[in-house]
Amino acid sequence: MVILQKPITGLSEAGLERFLLRARRAAGLKGRVNLLVTSGAEVRSLNRRFRGKNKETDVLSFPANSERTPGASRLAGEIAISADVAKQSAAQLGHSAADEVKILALHGILHLAGFDHERDNGQMKRRERRLRRALRLPAGLIERATGAETGRGSSSGRRAQARRKS
Repeated sequence: MVILQKPITGLSEAGLERFLLRARRAAGLKGRVNLLVTSGAEVRSLNRRFRGKNKETDVLSFPANSERTPGASRLAGEIAISADVAKQSAAQLGHSAADEVKILALHGILHLAGFDHERDNGQMKRRERRLRRALRLPAGLIERATGAETGRGSSSGRRAQARRKS
């Protein structure tokens, strides 16, 4: 399920749902993904609540609990994206906000698939780069953060992975 609480020019809920399906398949992620595109304030609130960090960030990933009811469709997890940060980053990097939301969604999907760019010796970075190219997206989040394609410095404070608290 996709919810666009804050509109993104050139992006509909149905279009983002189709992208999520393609990205999940390309990443080998089984299960549904719920995606919320919302305000920076809301993402900041989620970051504070689930990670104890009272700061704005671009994307949060919430892996689902592995327990499920027999016969129920499996939820891989949920992703929250700040439309405000996505729009700012897109403007700085010279591509559309719609592409930026897709880049952030792909990044979140990789976290839901178990990747962790802070601890995996570049494995997530390489995977994200391959998938970004396959999905025809501009420079990926990790590449931008390390300056690999943009020459920019680290923005690791804007990235986040969160775990759902039971």
